[in-house]
Amino acid sequence: MKNHVNRFILTIIFLLVASCAPFKPQERQSPEGELPHFFSLYTSESEPEARWWEEFNDPDLNVLITEALSDNLTLKEAWSRLVQTRALAVQAGAALYPDLTGTAEADYARQRSDNGSRKTISNEDYSLGVISSYELDLWGRIRAGRESALLEVTAAREDLNTAAMTLAAEVANRWVNIISQRMQKRLLERQLQTNLTLLELIELRFRMSMVSAVDVYQQKQVVEDIMAEIPLVEAEEQVLRHELALLLGKPPGTSLKISREDLLEPAEIPATGLPADLLSSRPDLRRAGMRLQAADWQVAAARANRLPAIRLTAGAQYGKGDMDVLFNNWLLSLAGNLTAPIFDGGRRASEVDRRKALVDENLFAYRQAVLTAIKEVEDALVVEAKQREHIRALENVVLSARKALEEAGIRYRNGLTDYLPVLTQLLAVQGLERNLIRQQATLLNARVSLYRSLGGTWTDSLTP
Repeated sequence: MKNHVNRFILTIIFLLVASCAPFKPQERQSPEGELPHFFSLYTSESEPEARWWEEFNDPDLNVLITEALSDNLTLKEAWSRLVQTRALAVQAGAALYPDLTGTAEADYARQRSDNGSRKTISNEDYSLGVISSYELDLWGRIRAGRESALLEVTAAREDLNTAAMTLAAEVANRWVNIISQRMQKRLLERQLQTNLTLLELIELRFRMSMVSAVDVYQQKQVVEDIMAEIPLVEAEEQVLRHELALLLGKPPGTSLKISREDLLEPAEIPATGLPADLLSSRPDLRRAGMRLQAADWQVAAARANRLPAIRLTAGAQYGKGDMDVLFNNWLLSLAGNLTAPIFDGGRRASEVDRRKALVDENLFAYRQAVLTAIKEVEDALVVEAKQREHIRALENVVLSARKALEEAGIRYRNGLTDYLPVLTQLLAVQGLERNLIRQQATLLNARVSLYRSLGGTWTDSLTP
């Protein structure tokens, strides 16, 4: 018995050692293609990794993003998909090892004779055994499948990291826009009070027959326009709060703490690093690279599947009569079979072609993703730089418009002009003031977009 067991073990060891993987993907040289050496704007120095939203120095924003990263339901879906992918990787690698299955049988028969002796005969039979099967992975088909599955696990994690980065940016955008709507409402309320005061003065002048009724109606129209704008701003803020609550995995209408009343001005544009740095800092690019490698391994598996396969089966069994010599009378069997494709109508060859085309598809998708990532950084840099210039120019326009409004008011009160120049400048000033708030929000959102485009590795510390 010991000799049989030793031979069986030696056979398994030989098969494991003999298994080889001649089909492996060739290492790719620069699959991302040619990249620019620098971004068109700003320094190429790299900054230490950080949670970028902390640069805004707002405790409420820090709490909101932390809650979103732990409670967002879409992110929880991504965690579940990651667990599924890990389980599939385990299944893909299981065939690299022999399996072992236990068997047990029991039979009981009872026969009664009616030939006069009325004798009853009972018969019992028991057997126990184990069966093991293993495919000799001569060409690396199983190993290639496992490598592809492991890369898919890494890609699934990068999917999750990408979702987390997008989530943090969306929370920050809602935070900025909610504050912007608050500022819009306060501005509209101030403008409403100013216009009501002007309306009282015009009505007084009308009662003194100093102005016509047209001036009164024109000013009333301005007042009513502002009163009509306030509900829209309030509604927009509530909608943004509902969206923010949903991002935090909470029901719409949940009370959220946002204590800041004014938009801050972002600090100087952060260091961007080099375009090549995005290959390691952007999780979506890392994901695309992993899926390209996984597709390469699938080609190797498809090529190996065209070659003969050796499958071995071994079993050991003992029965009722062997109970007293349990470890000495095993019935040991070892069998093997060789299968080789002879004619399959081109199915396996076409699968290789399909897998190669899939590799090309993933390669082009990877290059497209790299170029898109560089474009996003370039866009964010340009938008922020030009937005700053636009805001500075807009502030100058507001100052000039206020001076023109003051001068038009003086001329109107002195009776030198009618109310139309005053009305024109009043509408211009108030429109410019509201637009200035919108442009300040656009500037902050551009900074959020820049941080998201630069990526980072802070998502690696995330846990379910």
